[in-house]
Amino acid sequence: MLIGPAGVFTVEIKTWSKPAHGNARVVFDGETIKVGTHGPDRDPVVQAKAQASWIKAMLRESTGKPFVVRSVVVFPGWYVDNAKGAFKDMWVLEPKALPSFLQNEERRLTAEDIKLASFHLSRLIRTSEKGA
Repeated sequence: MLIGPAGVFTVEIKTWSKPAHGNARVVFDGETIKVGTHGPDRDPVVQAKAQASWIKAMLRESTGKPFVVRSVVVFPGWYVDNAKGAFKDMWVLEPKALPSFLQNEERRLTAEDIKLASFHLSRLIRTSEKGA
């Protein structure tokens, strides 16, 4: 998870093996991800959006504020090709692209909101760890 001036982001990292031959490309059209020429067995878009929705609900419940939480899916070692307009709801990237995406994003959170979200999410994590 990332929290900063650009907002709150959940980050899902997919370390999938590349095919021995053929297309080692991830394509995101804004709705679906194709790995090579196939859709993956488990849909990372559904998983990433569910994770962001859960974090958004937890922040709302604990802070009383409606934070926007966006999803990022990262594919280390893959070439990621995004269709025009694909970045509306979530980002699908290779790891080296993430810092520049965050840097170029407009500021959405004040320093006060960053501290508030960080504090409440760290409390949630510590509570979860105690129950594990």
